[in-house]
Amino acid sequence: DPYLREHVHWIVTDIPGTTDASFGIEVIPYESPRPRIGIHRFVFVLFMQKRRLTVGPPISRDRFNTRG
Repeated sequence: DPYLREHVHWIVTDIPGTTDASFGIEVIPYESPRPRIGIHRFVFVLFMQKRRLTVGPPISRDRFNTRG
């Protein structure tokens, strides 16, 4: 169970379907990955929203949970 199994690098909400992320609401600014020792996997996750959502930033970028 790695300490930083999930670390959030960027959160943008309310991106219009006809454009790109620069038109959304940035909840957490982008943080570039820091090189470390060993193999790492980086995943971009994109969810379709049915309506606008109010999303606050998480308490920490570390131990971010995409499962809820």
